[in-house]
Amino acid sequence: MAQYAPQAGVAGSTAIHSSSPQFKSWANNCHIYRGWIDIAQPSLGLVTSGDSSMAVGPANFSVVSLGDSGIAVLTFPKPIVNGPGFDFAVFENGFPDPMDSKKAFLELAHVEVSSDGVNFFRFPSASETQTTTQVAGAGVYMDAQEINNLAGKYMSNYGTPFDLEEMKEIAGLDVNNVTHVRLVDVVGSITGHSSYDASNRIINDPYPTNFPIGGFDLDAVGVLNQSTLSISETSTVISVSTFPNPVSDVLTVVASQPVRLTLTDISGKLIWQRAAASKAAISMRGYSIGLYFLTFKDHNGYQWVERIVKQ
Repeated sequence: MAQYAPQAGVAGSTAIHSSSPQFKSWANNCHIYRGWIDIAQPSLGLVTSGDSSMAVGPANFSVVSLGDSGIAVLTFPKPIVNGPGFDFAVFENGFPDPMDSKKAFLELAHVEVSSDGVNFFRFPSASETQTTTQVAGAGVYMDAQEINNLAGKYMSNYGTPFDLEEMKEIAGLDVNNVTHVRLVDVVGSITGHSSYDASNRIINDPYPTNFPIGGFDLDAVGVLNQSTLSISETSTVISVSTFPNPVSDVLTVVASQPVRLTLTDISGKLIWQRAAASKAAISMRGYSIGLYFLTFKDHNGYQWVERIVKQ
């Protein structure tokens, strides 16, 4: 079993305190796509605790809950770049085990980055927490040394850092112009609706957390290495409507001009696509409950994404 960096406060930890002068800036915009209170019981609805403003600016113990499979997409005043050491860090609100400084109550999330806001690439994660017994309840603590490249590895007020050097060989990603960071809640169940690490191992973290503050609780994302250039956003005049959303049967898409359509799941796997069309009907009947992304691309090459909830 590999041994990764230990919990904040333990020798060898890579945790970065929120007050560190290493932070150059913080996310200044956040879009939240709520996940389920319990993904196995969609009738309970989506989580409600916090709002997107709580993930903007420095870490301050104020959090927004993502819920099971929920997503947060954050942008920054200037692009993140692949500089010396770690390049950005994610803050959650885990708390320490009062009996063992090496352990803490942790809720985890996958971390993905993009240099165009459309194509996201996931950091290769590792989870070697046992999968024999479900991690459940506030009294069950986890060892950070069994976790790597997952947000939420460190307790509250300490950022989990990420190094873009690990992603530099990925085609389609400019590690010196990362404009978006996407966090995808880990559904920690070991018996169904499971999340997996890069080696296809089940990730075991607290489940179910079936209350409005469940799932990954995002505090902030801080930038350690940033560009000298500001991010400029490009808009398009094409209008698109999708309905119904949430959808259980057929999703209808209507655009004012022909657009290319691509539907992917939260892991980025291609589910459905169609060449330029101004209207489409997408059957969602056979797809699993959860979140999907519908990407639109017009004839000028502009792209944008809409979240689709399958219920």
